[in-house]
Amino acid sequence: MQGDIVAQGVELLLFGMGTVVLFLALLVLSTTLMSRFINRYFPEAEPTSAAEAALQRLRGEGAASEDPNLVAVISAAIHRHRNTRK
Repeated sequence: MQGDIVAQGVELLLFGMGTVVLFLALLVLSTTLMSRFINRYFPEAEPTSAAEAALQRLRGEGAASEDPNLVAVISAAIHRHRNTRK
């Protein structure tokens, strides 16, 4: 009697884990296929020069050399933050 319960438990465990593994494998496969489809038929548009300049400013590339006031304000804010934490 006890053996039947253990066997049923093992069977249920294998069925459940197999279902989860199969579902996750299908999920990874479908996500990969959708990603390839989107990249192939709907590639990202090349950014224009104005968009590239805006991205560079947001990333901080060349922003310090363009606006020295911004550097001074940020430095003052950092200095004040560090002093108030002590």
